[in-house]
Amino acid sequence: MSKLSDNTRALIEDYLHQTPVVLFMKGTPEMPMCGFSGVVVRALEAFKVPFMGVNVLDNDEIREGIKLYSEWPTIPQLYINSEFVGGADIVRDLYESGEWKKLLEDQGIIS
Repeated sequence: MSKLSDNTRALIEDYLHQTPVVLFMKGTPEMPMCGFSGVVVRALEAFKVPFMGVNVLDNDEIREGIKLYSEWPTIPQLYINSEFVGGADIVRDLYESGEWKKLLEDQGIIS
């Protein structure tokens, strides 16, 4: 198993500290390059959540490093207030159950 380099860890943490909501995704918020990334983008946009998308397709170090950082094997990965929330299935489940809005409110992302 690979080990996360200090440089990659620092880069990921820099992204996480730039804004409260960060989505490591394939593509961009304006043009998701996979359906799973699009699911999370739509869930965020449904509540007009400002977020930063990090396109992992632009950087293999981030693409592989984020999986090690979170110990989660897939992309997209959503972070709120630097805490890992989950991927598309978790976000979709939260959204469909009505817990998504509560999570965003509890984290101070929406009022």
